[in-house]
Amino acid sequence: MAGHSAWKNIKHKKAAADAKRGKIWSKCSRAIIVAARNGGGDPKFNTTLRYAIEDAKSSNMPKDTIEKAIKKGTGETEGVRYDPIRYEGYAPGGVAIILDCLTDNLNRTASEIRMIFDKHHGNLAKPGAVAFSFASKGVLYVEAGKISEDRLMELALDAGAEDVADSDGAWQVTTEPADFLKVKDALTAAGVELASAEVTMQPLTMVQCDAAMAAKVMKLIDALEDHDDVQKVFHNADIAEEVMAKL
Repeated sequence: MAGHSAWKNIKHKKAAADAKRGKIWSKCSRAIIVAARNGGGDPKFNTTLRYAIEDAKSSNMPKDTIEKAIKKGTGETEGVRYDPIRYEGYAPGGVAIILDCLTDNLNRTASEIRMIFDKHHGNLAKPGAVAFSFASKGVLYVEAGKISEDRLMELALDAGAEDVADSDGAWQVTTEPADFLKVKDALTAAGVELASAEVTMQPLTMVQCDAAMAAKVMKLIDALEDHDDVQKVFHNADIAEEVMAKL
């Protein structure tokens, strides 16, 4: 999710998260396994692993499940080997999409992702086709009313954040990826309740979608997110809140 429509999209997804919790935990486990395999099992010295653990915790994944995934990654227990792969493409209306995947079979995943794009009238593109129109950023949301803008700005900017802005009923704190954890830790230490926090791909331009186009775009995005190998989906669709609520 990205752009100024990100917060309403996050709220939309939170409402449906419980029904998919098992699948979400499975994807979190994959991310932890790969991070631990590549950088070791201690999150103090492995930032990627800490990101993966933070994502798992935000999805209410049990501590013992997280620990089991770390052990699989470090080789203490047997586990499947997953490899990262990124796909880029277009949804109907020219909406740009980036997928981050973890797979144990690159050929199978490529074929299945292409089929999903084709079925939903999208197009799988070559690497780099849409990535240039996104920027990697740390994004944290604090619901409006939880803290004053001045106080949040003071805490966030002092910790290294780039910006604090209003975003559809929430404050959006933006950071460089390297400063994300420092800013997140500073806000948490100050007692700020975070509604959402992640390193994401933010679009540099948005594509406005009317109700009909939004329905087509979201069907494709939902199908991609439902695929077991897809970890994250980023897009630049600008969908009105009242339209999103009906999807």
